[in-house]
Amino acid sequence: MIAWGAWIAGVVVALDQIVKWLVRERLALGESSTVIPGFFHLTRVHNSGAAFGVMNSVDFPYKGVVLALASTAALIGLAVYAAMLNHDEKLTRVGLSFVIGGAIGNLIDRIVAGYVLDFVDVFWQGWHFWAFNVADAAITVGVSLMVLDLLGAGRVRVSRTV
Repeated sequence: MIAWGAWIAGVVVALDQIVKWLVRERLALGESSTVIPGFFHLTRVHNSGAAFGVMNSVDFPYKGVVLALASTAALIGLAVYAAMLNHDEKLTRVGLSFVIGGAIGNLIDRIVAGYVLDFVDVFWQGWHFWAFNVADAAITVGVSLMVLDLLGAGRVRVSRTV
C-alpha cells in the first residue's frame, strides 16, 4: 500500500516541477499570458511567504529557512500520520499522497529558489483568487479526498437488520 502512495506523491512532484520549469522558461516575473479572457491567465508570481501569500510582504532574518523548516516538520507529521492509518482508509491514504507530493514540490522551490512559483491566475470581474500552482492543486485535491473519507464516501455500508 505504501508503494503506490509514494508513486502518487512522486508523480505529483515530477509534474509540479516540470510545469514550473516550463513557466520559468516562458514567463518573466509578473508577465501574464491569457488562456481564457476575463477568467484565467498564466501569470508568474513569486511567493516568498506561506500559504495564500501569508507573510509574503513580511521580511525577517532567515525567513526562507524558517518556512522551509516548518514545511519539513509538517511533512514529517504527515508521514507519521500516514503510517498510522488503517488499511480501510483508502481515500485518506490517496489524499495524503497528493498532499505530501504537493508539499514536497513547494518545498523544493523554497529550498532551491527561496520562493514558491505560482502561476495559475483565476479571476472573475472584481474577484481575484490567489495565484497557485500544480502542487497547491494537488494539496487541495488531497485534502478534499481526506474529507470525503472522513464523511464515509466510498465505504460499503452493511445493513444490520435483525
